[in-house]
Amino acid sequence: MKIGILGSGPVGQALGFAFADQGHEVMLGTRDPSAAKIHDWVTKTGKGVKTGTFAETAKFGELIVICCLFRAVEEVIKLAGKDNLSGKIVIDTTNPIAEGPPVNGVLKYVTGLRESAGEMVQKFLPGSKVVKAFNSIGNPFMYKPKFEDGQPTMFICGNDAEAKKTVTGILIDFGFDVMDSGSIEASNALEGLCIIWCARGFLEGNWNHTFKLLKK
Repeated sequence: MKIGILGSGPVGQALGFAFADQGHEVMLGTRDPSAAKIHDWVTKTGKGVKTGTFAETAKFGELIVICCLFRAVEEVIKLAGKDNLSGKIVIDTTNPIAEGPPVNGVLKYVTGLRESAGEMVQKFLPGSKVVKAFNSIGNPFMYKPKFEDGQPTMFICGNDAEAKKTVTGILIDFGFDVMDSGSIEASNALEGLCIIWCARGFLEGNWNHTFKLLKK
């Protein structure tokens, strides 16, 4: 497929490499496609990844991945153009983390108890098929993760069954066990996993961990 990545930070770069390594055509969307650091990354990656504006990337992609900070999501969507995203699967990787530092290892969210970034992205994009994924794991482990305790679980949610089926196939190719957690409303719970994931990092100084669902 043609994959459009909206965001050129560490998550966007990690997933851009992953999709390209799987043989997909990838465009990395950024505010300044000609920036030296972006050009250097594309050259170093050596996978033929293209760069473009958010609008160009949204037009290019058959499947879109939102990888920017949550506080920039609404603006990035406006720059990308809702019409360019209509009818497409949109993977939302964001977490609504506040800008302030953690308190005793616990981050704060900008959303309330009955809100979530995933639901808000779906509201911003009513014509798109939003699937929450990649929000509770560090970017070094988003592709072909290797852990001694076994295959990690990627928790997803979304309203469209076919979209989740497509994303599940991608995640299996990326090396994950997948748990469908239901509709987009489950984003609230899945985004809470990020708080737990970060807590260990802040308290122990160790970020090489992930989640696994044990089944009997």
